[in-house]
Amino acid sequence: MTNRILAHRHRLVNDENSKWWTLGAMCFALFMIMLDNTVVNVALPSIQRDLHASLAALEWTVNAYTLTFAVLLVTGGRLGDIFGRRRMFLFGVVVFGLSSLAIGFAPNDTILVAFRAVQGVGAAFMMPGTLSIITQAFPAEQRGTAIGTWAGVSALALAIGPVIGGFLTEYVSWRAIFFINPPIAVVAIAVTLFAARESRDETVDKTVDFAGIASLTVGLTALVLALVESNSWHWGSVRVISLLVLAAVSLAGFVVIERRVKAPMIDFTFFRSRTSIGANTVAFLISFAMFAQFFFLTLYMQNVLHYSPLETGLRFLPSTLMIIVTAPLAGRLADRVGSRPLMTIGLAIVASALFIESHLTIHSGYGLLLPGFVLLGLGMGLVMSPMSTAAMNAVDRSKAGAASGVLSMSRMVGSTFGVAVMGALVATIGGSKINSSLPDVPASVRHAVTDALGSGAAIGGHVSERIVAAANDAFVSALGTGLLIGSLVTLSGAVVAWTLIQRRGAAPAAVPTRPAVEQAIESDDEAAREISLV
Repeated sequence: MTNRILAHRHRLVNDENSKWWTLGAMCFALFMIMLDNTVVNVALPSIQRDLHASLAALEWTVNAYTLTFAVLLVTGGRLGDIFGRRRMFLFGVVVFGLSSLAIGFAPNDTILVAFRAVQGVGAAFMMPGTLSIITQAFPAEQRGTAIGTWAGVSALALAIGPVIGGFLTEYVSWRAIFFINPPIAVVAIAVTLFAARESRDETVDKTVDFAGIASLTVGLTALVLALVESNSWHWGSVRVISLLVLAAVSLAGFVVIERRVKAPMIDFTFFRSRTSIGANTVAFLISFAMFAQFFFLTLYMQNVLHYSPLETGLRFLPSTLMIIVTAPLAGRLADRVGSRPLMTIGLAIVASALFIESHLTIHSGYGLLLPGFVLLGLGMGLVMSPMSTAAMNAVDRSKAGAASGVLSMSRMVGSTFGVAVMGALVATIGGSKINSSLPDVPASVRHAVTDALGSGAAIGGHVSERIVAAANDAFVSALGTGLLIGSLVTLSGAVVAWTLIQRRGAAPAAVPTRPAVEQAIESDDEAAREISLV
């Protein structure tokens, strides 16, 4: 019986096609992660009604997942390098699937938030695993094609997430959006066990850098929590400042620890490669601009244009469908012409899309957004897979897990920064317009309206139509300014890509081994200071 199973497996999976089976398994898992990024938001009102959840609980339904996901990405990637990438990936899939099941049966908001945090842990072990396993499975000359497919699947999940979420919430139950994850997890596990091969970093022993994990976890937790809560607690508050100080001290301590341990979480020699620095910087900048744009344009369409969640999700489809088409093509082109020209052109197109969208008004409607969404999808498709290919090709394949974790962390922290900064911008600029347009309204009411602008809460019901109109005008004006700033940030990313990403065919910069770095640190204080700054 066992021999027949093995023979059947050999007929289906061989040396030539096993990499494509592996890609399929990783795409299944990635689809589940990215779907969960967008499917939950549209269900929040239903969750609130069904579980009688507080506003804080609704916020943490999103934030608990974001927090654990962002904080543990590097840890998940590095543990995959040490103990086996397939093993850690499967661990993440199991955790994600079981926590999704628990959320679907959650009897109250406390259980819901707790398992959303657990779900983020699973995603943090899965996300770097998908990219590092693909990197191991494909040779460098085919890696762009594979990562392009990976990016296209990611865009597909983001595209249909709001649509699926809106449909299931409206016609089935909000719980159904979590019950769809376990079957996908089962398929991902089966295909991974069937096709994917185990790999790890053979250059290090199985030593876990507990001090590095602790300092990085504390530092990133403090940083992400400060960003997530900055607009609720206000940027100048004691809590936010204390968290930022704790983050700075912990992350500085992490750098010191990593220079001294035998098996560091992050090998800082990665960042002696200009391409690695460029790819991670672009990942931060593009996520900074894009996630803020998606978040606040969703609010614009729902709160100002009064679209339903399902209608809003459908109107994002031109953008995400363009990514689905463009990303695989860009991946194949990256194998031929290199990542630099594609990333530069793509970022310039994204900047032009955000510039067009920055001219929106209360009355402009979807007609202005449509060309911006099309250009946005085209530009994003040209950037995402070449960016990931450049980042993974810039390091040795043995370090794929850690490199993937760093890239994913750059994207997650960039997106969190973007939403927080845009929220602060909307609150500051919008608050100024509220004060000038409603001078006769009590200050307490103006402050409440301003806080609602920054948090994205809808304004209506208990206030007059005049206040609602003034609030919408202030929000749209501030959003236009924010989109213009996002355009400039993305344009700076194009400069970074052209300057730092290595040209195709150029000789790669030599990246010293760990012992060489340690010798340089011991013999040259100036070199040591440069490495620590990186």
